Amino acid sequence: MTTRSTKSASNQNGAAALTADRAVPVFMAALLGIFIIGGVGFSHIEAVHNAAHDYRHSMAFPCH
Repeated sequence: MTTRSTKSASNQNGAAALTADRAVPVFMAALLGIFIIGGVGFSHIEAVHNAAHDYRHSMAFPCH
């Protein structure tokens, strides 16, 4: 009986560690997305802004 409870506890710890391991990549992906939308989409450099604008239209993303 103690083997089941020990196995169950180790599975719960593994699930928590897996969630913590995924938090950093998810956070970094969110930062990258914010940079792309904010830094490129609203850029004052006309060529960069136009490239982002054309890409949004090619992906059928409403931007107006």
